[in-house]
Amino acid sequence: MPRRLASKCLYGEEEDLGNADCYHAISYPIFQTAMFAHTECGQEEPYDYTRLNNPTRSKVEKVVCALENGYDAIAFSSGMAAIAALMEWFRPGDHILSGCDLYGGTIRLFRRINEKNGLVFDYLDTSAEEIDSYITPDTKAVYLETPTNPMMKVTDIRKVADKAHKYGIKVIVDNTFLSPYFQNPLDLGADVVIHSGTKYLCGHNDTIGGFLVSGSRETAEDMRELFKVTGSALAPFDSWLILRGIKTLSVRMERAQENAKKIVNWLVQNQKVKKVFYPGIENDPGYEIARKQARGFGCMITFEVESAELALTVLNSVKFIHFAESLGGVETLVTYPMTQTHAEVPKEEREKNGITDKIIRMSVGIEDAEDILEDLEQAFEQYEKKGSQ
Repeated sequence: MPRRLASKCLYGEEEDLGNADCYHAISYPIFQTAMFAHTECGQEEPYDYTRLNNPTRSKVEKVVCALENGYDAIAFSSGMAAIAALMEWFRPGDHILSGCDLYGGTIRLFRRINEKNGLVFDYLDTSAEEIDSYITPDTKAVYLETPTNPMMKVTDIRKVADKAHKYGIKVIVDNTFLSPYFQNPLDLGADVVIHSGTKYLCGHNDTIGGFLVSGSRETAEDMRELFKVTGSALAPFDSWLILRGIKTLSVRMERAQENAKKIVNWLVQNQKVKKVFYPGIENDPGYEIARKQARGFGCMITFEVESAELALTVLNSVKFIHFAESLGGVETLVTYPMTQTHAEVPKEEREKNGITDKIIRMSVGIEDAEDILEDLEQAFEQYEKKGSQ
């Protein structure tokens, strides 16, 4: 019988311990070994060398695969390692349609490495622009985030997938911001889903990891071959940390989203906040699409304040909230995309996407919402005090 979502977070689709755990441990064991002995020459073994396969990594892969309703999932040493391996799927001259509002590290990879190796990219706003006019005979994939990082734009995944597949084009979706708890792109027609496992899947800001989830056997076989060749496998202990983190994914996402809604309401009413970017606001351009294709609006908020000075004051004045670059953990974080996550994106491109010196990105954690709000209030008050001096 298929398991429900919260149960999948603990067990995957089935509780498959096999002969890996003869003691029936509730916490899946860490197989901290580089290799496995063969019983006899020529005998096929389930595990031989940890770079290729390891029971602890296999377990977390099965759980992530079940959460995304995929055919197969592969765990990498980081989200960027997963994306770098994926881009080896393509050959020189291949054309990729990419969202223009992406994590800065992804854009850096495309421009510094993939373009050097002969791939061709066109960047478009996949939340607003049609892909048809960008398609060429060499177009092989559409790569997108939804919601985007950091401007929270929402793309209709099914609409993009339906158009792309008419031309035999693959659709790749980075699902990090919503996690598989709130959104499943494969169910909407995507071919590959990416996760930075560092973020919501781990959820505790204590390890790094990444995942590629394939929707078909053919794609999965390609991804496994790339994984074998590139060698950036997630280590057994880090696999266990993410496996442990996923057990609480459902409760963390629900609590953090509940907090996010309260913070959004506070920001919307703050006169010094000029705009709040969050798909859960009813007048947000992505609201209807997000409501249709996801089970929640997530825990990420981006907002624009009235001046760069105010933005810097808030970032430098928070005490309970952490000023840090990541997202998706139990602690609330604020980030300054202009100098952190998107520092290497050219200024004109950043500003075209709306990333200015007035923009702050917030990853909402699971603390008491009143403590988060009190810290925001005192940080804004610091700006008022400066003005009165």
